Amino acid sequence: MKRSPWALPCSVLAVFLILASCSSTPHVQRVASDTQIDLSGRWNDVDAQQVAQAMIADVTVRPWIADFIQANNRKPVVIVGDVANRSDEHIETLVFTKSLEKELINSGKVKFVASADERAGVRLERQSQQTEASAATMKKLGQETGADFYLGGVITSVIDAVEGQKVVFYKINLELTNIETNEKVWLGDKQIKKVIGKNAVKY
Repeated sequence: MKRSPWALPCSVLAVFLILASCSSTPHVQRVASDTQIDLSGRWNDVDAQQVAQAMIADVTVRPWIADFIQANNRKPVVIVGDVANRSDEHIETLVFTKSLEKELINSGKVKFVASADERAGVRLERQSQQTEASAATMKKLGQETGADFYLGGVITSVIDAVEGQKVVFYKINLELTNIETNEKVWLGDKQIKKVIGKNAVKY
């Protein structure tokens, strides 16, 4: 029987297709959520958590808290506002601001109120309760706790690159402002420097 000229190429093609499908299957490994993994060198969850811990640890030991308690006989109320991303890459700043919120609450040294976006949802629920909830469980209007201080800031970066190696320098600046007087009661900054490249020098 005459061998088909397509028999060998088709079989070879089938083998290639099988190998390609196998090689394209991703390898997934579960790791602890606090494991430090840095694949691209870009800003990541580890950076957000470490910076938040360091900066909140600093702001909560400064004199403004004791001064406020002495003058008002209560803990200060803080709101976390916007942290602007002015770096050279996309950064999900919500991850960072949520880390700031967590560290503030866990410090136990201040009281904390919801952000503007979060308050909108709470206010809708409170408004709905005025007609839908019982008088015993309905929450009153106009009883919100006003914040005394606003925490906001900016993330910037500088990149230096040559011959396949890159150094990225991040600087995070935060400011705590008295909402009533506009007085800045605390200024903090944190820097991160990363060397990225196949032959990156270890420092």
